[in-house]
Amino acid sequence: MSRTPLEWKEFYTSSSFSSKYDYSGRLGAWVDEEGTHFALWSPMAQEVHLRLFEHGSKEEDGTEDDCPSSDYNMIYGKNGVFSINSKKNLSGKYYDYLIKHEDGTVVTVDPYAVSCGVNGQRGQILDLSTTDPDGWTEDRPPAKTPETVICETHVKDFSWDKSGGFPEEQRGRFLAFTSQHTSLGDKPTGLTYLKELGVTHIQLLPIYDYASVDEAAAFANHLKGSENGEPYNWGYDPRNYFSPEGGLSSDPYRGEVRVRELKEAVMALHKAGFRVIMDVVFNHTYGIDTPLQRTAPWYHYRLKDDGSLSEGSFCGNDVATEMPMTHKFITDCVTYWAREYHLDGFRFDIMSLLDTGLMNDIKRNLDEEFGKDEKIVYGEAWNMKTYPSGDVVMSDKDHFTRLDTSIGYFNDNLRDAITGKAFEPDDPGFVEGTRDHQALKKGIMSCLGGDGIISNPSQSITFVSCHDNLTLWDKLSRVNGLHPVGDSEEKRLSENRLAAAIYLMTPGRPFFFLGEEGARTKNGDENSYNAAIEENAIHWDQLYAHKDLIDYYKGLIALRKRLPILCRKDSGVKDDFMIWAGDEDGLPEGLVFVQAKDSSGHLLFVYNGSEYNRKLSLPAGKWKLLADTDCSSYWQDETPHIESERIVSKPMSALILKKV
Repeated sequence: MSRTPLEWKEFYTSSSFSSKYDYSGRLGAWVDEEGTHFALWSPMAQEVHLRLFEHGSKEEDGTEDDCPSSDYNMIYGKNGVFSINSKKNLSGKYYDYLIKHEDGTVVTVDPYAVSCGVNGQRGQILDLSTTDPDGWTEDRPPAKTPETVICETHVKDFSWDKSGGFPEEQRGRFLAFTSQHTSLGDKPTGLTYLKELGVTHIQLLPIYDYASVDEAAAFANHLKGSENGEPYNWGYDPRNYFSPEGGLSSDPYRGEVRVRELKEAVMALHKAGFRVIMDVVFNHTYGIDTPLQRTAPWYHYRLKDDGSLSEGSFCGNDVATEMPMTHKFITDCVTYWAREYHLDGFRFDIMSLLDTGLMNDIKRNLDEEFGKDEKIVYGEAWNMKTYPSGDVVMSDKDHFTRLDTSIGYFNDNLRDAITGKAFEPDDPGFVEGTRDHQALKKGIMSCLGGDGIISNPSQSITFVSCHDNLTLWDKLSRVNGLHPVGDSEEKRLSENRLAAAIYLMTPGRPFFFLGEEGARTKNGDENSYNAAIEENAIHWDQLYAHKDLIDYYKGLIALRKRLPILCRKDSGVKDDFMIWAGDEDGLPEGLVFVQAKDSSGHLLFVYNGSEYNRKLSLPAGKWKLLADTDCSSYWQDETPHIESERIVSKPMSALILKKV
C-alpha cells in the first residue's frame, strides 16, 4: 500500500526506526586485495539486485533497454544494508541497482559511486589506486601562509578562451591546471598570473558530477561555442556527489579518466603553490528523482506540514541534513573528497540550510584526520526559511555562534556597505558616492569579531563579488547608469580601486572572483549560471586592457601580506582597531578613518566615499604613504613617501599610511 510523503517522514523520524536502521559502516563499492565489495543502505527495499555492465550507458551498449552482463541478488544483513562480495577485481566495470519497494521497482545509481559513465547514468567500480598519477602519494599542499587570499573560478571559465594560451585539448577542462606557464604574448595567464597576483587558494565552482550539462554534447562540441551546441552551467545541481564531473574531463565515457585528470589538476595546483577549495552543494539536489530518493523514498528531503517539499534553497527541494543517514552521507562525502583528492577546503553553498550539528561534525572530522584547521571550511550564511524535522538549528547568521569558531561565512555586511545590496542591482554603496559612512564603519567592525555573529576575523570572508549576482564592474556600471563596455571608465575605475582597498585592507580572509581585478564583465547578467560560455569565460585579452587595475590589486595583496595586523585571526584584534566615520565622529561627511595599532606597527587607512577633495590633519608623527588611489606600491620604493601634518584625500579614493 502506497504511503504519502508525510507518512514516510513520520515513519523515518520515529525512534524505533533510528534504533533499527541507522548504520555507521562503509557504504558504496570498493576494491581491495580480497576482491570487490558492495554495500547499499536501502532500509525499506524488499529486494535489491546488483547489475554489472561493460559500458556506462545504453547508447554505448547499442541497446534501447538495459542489458546487464551480470545480475546478482544482494543479501540483506542488518540496519537496512544490502551487500554482496566478489572475489574478482571488478575495477572498470559499470553498475547500478534494481530495487523492489512496496511501491514498485526502480533502477538507481549507487549514491556512493566514486565515478560514473557519461551523464551519470551508471556508477563505476574503481580500484582508486589505479587512478593515481605518478607522484600522487607524495603530493602535499604548499605550507600554510600567514594570510589566505582566495580566488574563485569555474574550471571551464578559467581556460576556455583562446587568448589564455592553453593547449587546445586542455581548454575548459581539468587538465588546463596542469599547464604551468601559459601566456598572452609576454603577459602571463593561468597559474603564473594568479601566482604573481598573490593568490594562495583557488576555489573551484562545483566539480562533482552535475546534471545540467550534457556530457556527450560537451565532448562532441568541445570549443565550438554555444551557438554550435557547447553546453555550459555553473554546476549547482548535484547528481552523483562522489564522482567528478565528466564534462570537465577529456573523455566522459571512461569514468576513470575524470578521476585521474582531476587528481592531476590538484597535484599541479599544489606544485604551483596553491591550495585547492571545492565548492559543495548539499542543501538541495537536481530535482528529487535522485539516487538518494530512489534508495530511501522521502528520507533525505524536508517536507512542510502539508506534505509539500521545503524549498528554502529556491531550487525545488531542501536536503534533510538533520536525518542521521543524510548526516552520514554528507560527512562521508566531504571526508572522501579531502582524503582521495587531497583537497584543502570546502565552500558550502547556502550553508544556512545545513544544521549546525552537521557543520560542526564536518569540521571536527577534518581536524581529527588532517590536523587542526588544515582544511578551511566556510559558506553562505544568509537566513533562509526551511522546514527541518526535529529540534535543530541552521548554520545561518542568527545561529552562527553555535558553530566552530574556525568556520567562516561570506560577510555581506561589509560587501553591502561597500557596493550596495547585491540583490538590489541599482542600490549604491559607499564607493559609489552614497556617503553612508556609518554602514561602512559597521561593515569593517563586523570583520573583526565580537559583533554577535563571529568571534574572530578567520570567520569573515571579506569580498565584494563572486560568481553570483553582478560582477563588481557590472554593479558599478549599473549604479552609474553606464554600459559595461564603451562608456567612460574613469569614475568606475576609481570606485573599483576604492572597493578593493577597503576589503583587502580589512582583517578577515580576502576572497575575489577571478577577473574582478581586470574589470570583468558579463554584460550585466546577474545570474549567468546557464548563459553562454562566451559570456562566462575569462577573456584574458580583455582583462589586460585594464592592466593598471590588475597591478593595483597585485600591489594591495602584496602590501596586505606585509602588514601583520591585517593577517591576524585572533579575537583580540578588534581591540587594536579604532574607526571613525563621518560627521557623527567629527569627520567630514563621506569619510572613514581606520587606525590599527599593535606591536607590528601603527597604520592609518583613509576612505573617501564622497565626490570632494578632503584636506585632513594626520595624527602626530611622521607617516609614510604606502598606497593611494593612483598606486598601491609606494611601499616598494626605496625613497619613502613621507606625509607630515596634512594630506589631501581625493574623491572616491583610499589612502594607506604607516607611522615611521
